Amino acid sequence: MKKRVFTKRVAALTATAVLAFGALTGCGNKTDSQTDSKADGGASEAVEITNVSYDPTRELYASYNDLFAEYWKNKTGQEVTVTQSHGGSGKQALEVANGLEADVVTLALEGDVDTIVDAGLIEPGYTEEFDLDSSPYTSTIVFLVRKGNPKNIQDWDDLLKDDVGVITPNPKTSGGARWNYLAAWYYFEKQGQSEDEIIESIKKLYANVLVLDSGARGATTTFTENGQGDVLIAWENEAFLSVEESPDEYEIVVPSVSILCQPTVAVVDEVVDNRGTREVATEYLQYLYSDEAQKLEAENYYRPSNETILKDYETASDSNTITEIPSDGKWIITNVDLTDVSHFGGWKEATEKHFKDGALFDSIYEEK
Repeated sequence: MKKRVFTKRVAALTATAVLAFGALTGCGNKTDSQTDSKADGGASEAVEITNVSYDPTRELYASYNDLFAEYWKNKTGQEVTVTQSHGGSGKQALEVANGLEADVVTLALEGDVDTIVDAGLIEPGYTEEFDLDSSPYTSTIVFLVRKGNPKNIQDWDDLLKDDVGVITPNPKTSGGARWNYLAAWYYFEKQGQSEDEIIESIKKLYANVLVLDSGARGATTTFTENGQGDVLIAWENEAFLSVEESPDEYEIVVPSVSILCQPTVAVVDEVVDNRGTREVATEYLQYLYSDEAQKLEAENYYRPSNETILKDYETASDSNTITEIPSDGKWIITNVDLTDVSHFGGWKEATEKHFKDGALFDSIYEEK
């Protein structure tokens, strides 16, 4: 299959590499410069922070970091450099818990941040630190299919057909994959299935999974670059990026039932207190709620938490298929039954039942 150059994704990777190089070249006197800045009572010395995030936010934060750096410079006179780290959300959370230094985390779900709380690095109550349970933007789960939708995939039950190859990441390492799993569960529940019947449906779905990548971006690469599978269960923004970059190859199918995904942000208390970066790290996350950042999030196909700005991107179309990026910028389809994680008792209960070692997902996938 012909290899394509994904312009936004390549740019995001380049920006991440440049930011990381800047942080490495400046890390020798980082603590001293921050201390001197405090002693002077000013903020003239440069500061560096690290944002550990999940896979599909690369493009968003490549742009947001520039926006925030300009804002912070204008507000304080201080230069700020942001280093990015991306990967499967669950894996990223474990890395931070095990010593990967992060001033802030912007992960796929609250349950992953709880892993860092359990390690003693983030104080309990972090969901109250910022608005809307510390979720500045949301997303949902959709299907990315090949142009023309040759397998006529319209809803979750179509993923159970014998001739459909499914690509989705691993719920053990990927936050997005957990949202995928719960969205599917909710669909079969809405069909009136008993729990035993739902489990059988989920088993059939995962029996059709060809590759179980560790993160959402890896799954996208498997589907788009490697040409595997008939459908990718994807974050909404991942699907839109693929259509934007290869409009002749893919289209999006929005299922009738899905889940409102709430990525969660938090300051890593132990790190910022040790490094003296609490003020800039807190403002970095707070600014995600600003009008400028909310519009940027929408332009990167995340759903703004600001209801007024959100409405600017909602479409009146009742079609569940998106064959091209809307020219008017109105890309959010609203005629979908969206549940949220509270339907499953919150992340602690959902993890215990479905995703911890020996829980339902392990029994389902072991029997594949």
